[in-house]
Amino acid sequence: MSWNRIILTLVIVLNFSTAVTHAKELMPISEDELIMRGLLYDEYKSYENSYQVYKKLFDDTGAEVYLFREATAALMSRNHIVESIVRLKTWDEEHPDTIHVKRLLIPLYLTVRQVNNAKIEAEYLLEQSTEPVDLDLASNSFLYAGDFKRAQELLSKIYEKIPKEEILLRMVEIMDEFTNERKKAIQLLETHRRMNIASHDVYIKLLILYQKERDIDGILETYKALYLLDDNAEYLSKIIDAYVYKGDLDGAITFLETHQSSNQLLYELYKAKKYFSKALTLIDTLYDEDKNSKWIAEKGVLLFEQAEDKDDKKMIGDVIAYFEKAIKLGNDDSIYLNYYGYTLIDKEVDVKKGMQVIQDALIQQPDNTYYLDSLAWGYYKKHECGKAYELMKRVVDEEGLEEPEIIEHWHAIKQCK
Repeated sequence: MSWNRIILTLVIVLNFSTAVTHAKELMPISEDELIMRGLLYDEYKSYENSYQVYKKLFDDTGAEVYLFREATAALMSRNHIVESIVRLKTWDEEHPDTIHVKRLLIPLYLTVRQVNNAKIEAEYLLEQSTEPVDLDLASNSFLYAGDFKRAQELLSKIYEKIPKEEILLRMVEIMDEFTNERKKAIQLLETHRRMNIASHDVYIKLLILYQKERDIDGILETYKALYLLDDNAEYLSKIIDAYVYKGDLDGAITFLETHQSSNQLLYELYKAKKYFSKALTLIDTLYDEDKNSKWIAEKGVLLFEQAEDKDDKKMIGDVIAYFEKAIKLGNDDSIYLNYYGYTLIDKEVDVKKGMQVIQDALIQQPDNTYYLDSLAWGYYKKHECGKAYELMKRVVDEEGLEEPEIIEHWHAIKQCK
């Protein structure tokens, strides 16, 4: 094909395409079809397209509904803002005090940061309406302008009519960050959660405010309320942490006993408070729950710790029996090995065996000074004073002389010959 024929073909195609486009432009599109297009664009969030459709509809018909939809599409697309403001103001001059115009002008002005104009429209709007939606719109203008008290007052009026959490949380944010009314904000949140079904957001905001106020009791009660709604292990942990921070272990124990929340946590607290009888009673339940041999070893520990006479031979025999049973069931935790070994050494039941058990513990933790202290005590009992002194010197160098047991062992071993 020659170049002349190629060019001629292109010209024909282009002319045909232009003619088709022109023909389409001449074909009238009905108002109903344009409305359907606009609604479809809205549904798919194609706001630039819906803006153009509603603009044409308004220009063609002059119907206010299309102007308002045009402005709404401009807001959603964050485009054509200034043009929409001009068109709405023109309409407003011809149709004064149309409330919907005010409702649209406020967010349009705020979008382009014309805050003073937004405030003027807000004042007009408040003269015409006390509806919650209008109070809400107006409050945004005052908030952007830094008039936090006015914004809060408007939100408060809304909340009095409709106690919605969204409004409450916005009020609380202003009171916390801008108007120095944190305690009042806490009171509002507490009242709301007690009188309504509160969402997670309300509790989280309460926790944040209580933390800022360093109010540990408030934090504790909020986590308790959360735990009653959702027995989440994290909430339980925070509750116990709060009790421990307060130094109220008995409070934590009462909570766990009342709610039967965690037997293991309760057991640890019993031990911390030296409620050995209660701990012993709980051990069988714990063993039934998981069949872990550590509870057998724990029974030996508790039996010894609660004994008034630490040299009672029957008690010592029972303690040893529990440790032996735990080891036979597969427990080789170095903590229990050390406790068992030291008992054999200190009570001179079987010093050699006790030292061997301590050596097994040291395989797991070779630098553990408590285990080294136990081994040094074994050498002392065997009158191997040099080895005892060498190990005990290492313990004292690392730990110092603060613990009574270390002081006792150190003085005894120094005198060993």
